[in-house]
Amino acid sequence: MAFRIESSLLDACALAILSRGDTYGYEITRQMKAAIDISESTLYPVLRRLQKEGFCSTYDQPHQGRNRRYYRITDKGMQRLESYVKQWVVYRSAIEELLFGEEPERGKK
Repeated sequence: MAFRIESSLLDACALAILSRGDTYGYEITRQMKAAIDISESTLYPVLRRLQKEGFCSTYDQPHQGRNRRYYRITDKGMQRLESYVKQWVVYRSAIEELLFGEEPERGKK
């Protein structure tokens, strides 16, 4: 992809995935890869930062003889996600206006 992905967008995407339910790092990476080019080595620092800032928490659960680390969004993380979504709507609208030369109709892709 020609567009650079900034850390706040990675944070928003990870929080959006976590808002749908607890999951583990590889699964988060797999879901994000469907939309953007990202590797596990890029994602894990994002998850650590989100955890450090209190936006998600972790717990370990046994899986096939090993522990698998799961991530869970916190209330603070849900509030941050809501803020990101509001900011994204404004940002996307401004970019589409620049690219297409007119204010896009709401709900149209």
